[in-house]
Parts: sequence; structure tokens; C-alpha cells
Amino acid sequence: MRLSLSGLLDRWLAPAPDPRKVAWIGAHEFAHRGLHGPDIPENSQTGFAAAIARDMGIELDVQCSADGAAVVFHDWELDRLTAERGPVSERTATELGAIRLTGGADGIPTLPQVLDLIDGRAPLLIEIKSRAGTPYAPLCEAVSRAIKGRPGDLAIMSFDPRVSRWFARHSPATPRGLVMTEEHDRPILGSLRRHLWLWVARPDFLAYDIRDLPSRFAAAQRARGLALPSWTVRSPELRARATEHADAPIAEGAGVA
Repeated sequence: MRLSLSGLLDRWLAPAPDPRKVAWIGAHEFAHRGLHGPDIPENSQTGFAAAIARDMGIELDVQCSADGAAVVFHDWELDRLTAERGPVSERTATELGAIRLTGGADGIPTLPQVLDLIDGRAPLLIEIKSRAGTPYAPLCEAVSRAIKGRPGDLAIMSFDPRVSRWFARHSPATPRGLVMTEEHDRPILGSLRRHLWLWVARPDFLAYDIRDLPSRFAAAQRARGLALPSWTVRSPELRARATEHADAPIAEGAGVA
């Protein structure tokens, strides 16, 4: 089969991983931010324990506390998920641990605390949060320290291609993924941007927006050996789409099997 110029560049600049490095991703369903619901907060120890009890994998989010710890929390601000207000990054890990997540009794955990709970009993996708103006390398270093020597299958991923690139350079044995969405980005410039991010990131897998599947770009990367989990599967219909076009669902609510 004749390859396009972009296809040739993909193979050269972002080579596919050894299949053994990412095969485990396709063997699991992942609970999006843990198995959460009305009485179980997202990204909580209780939600992670519930996912383990259901024999599911776990997807979670990490960002930096004021004292440089990797803490498990999705939003940049505390407002939506707690009774507190203000940026997560202005509190220490100890202070965040004392803040109760709305809807449960859990505090905000650190990544090492979550890894202690999981203890290799569930595969794990760790999304590293990043945004403009915030250094990404210190959080990459904190996550790398936290996962070193831990049992079981785990991987890191991020929307920021620099995060995956950091792990390619500093922790190449760690499976690394690029989180992607094509929302509002489908024209030619969007296609060029996706390839550029791929070349910068050098990922082992793509965590792809379910709303964009089927996708020519995603299918091409999957065909050449990158694993393709898909987020966020919230209904049986989206689950069927993930089954057809992806390797694993990252699911919540009605999208969980």
C-alpha cells in the first residue's frame, strides 16, 4: 500500500511501540475518574476501590499541589467538586487531603496514596494535567517518581504533547499516550495539527474522543500499532461505537458495562 507523505512522517517521527508494551490496554474497560456516581465522588479513593471490585481498569487525573506533589483531582479550581474555592495549585498536598470531596467522605488524595490502594490490582491510565503558563516538567517528575517500581500495568497520558515527549526521553519504558479531540478542528489545519502533535509526543497510544470516531487519523494510527482507548463513553450507543472503532472504552454512568 502506498503511504502518504504524512503517513511516512508518522512512521519516522512517531514510530509504533512494541505491541507487548500496550497490549494490556485493549484487554480492559476503564472507569473514567474511578467508578463514581451520585454517592461516590469522581477521582476518589472510594470510586477507585469500586472500580477494583468490578474488575475494571481506572483512569484518573493528576496535577501539582503548591508543594510539588502529584495530587489526584480533575478541575483546576476546587469550586465544582468541594465546598472550598480557589486554585488547587495554591494548596499543599496536606491541605488538599483535608478537603472533603462533595458527595462523599473522601479527601483529595495524592497519587502515591492511590497507587498504594490499587497495589497492582487494576490497570491504570494517569492523565497528567497541563495548561499554558504552568511548567509541566515538575509534575512529570513527580509522577515518574510515584510510579517507579509500582506493580501492575500503568500508563501516563496528556493533551499536552510535551508530557508524552518528556516520558519518551526520561522514562521510555513507561507507556505514554496523547489525549486527542477533533472538536472544532476538522479542516486541513486541524489535520496538520494532529500530525504535528503526534510527532512531538511520540506516543505509544492515543486516547481519543469518542465523539470523533470513526476518524481517519485515529484509524491510521491504530492500524500501524498505536493502541486506541476512547473517552468518555457515557451510553450504550457510545459503547457500541467504541467497540467497533477503538480498543478500550473509558466509561462512566450508563456507558459502563
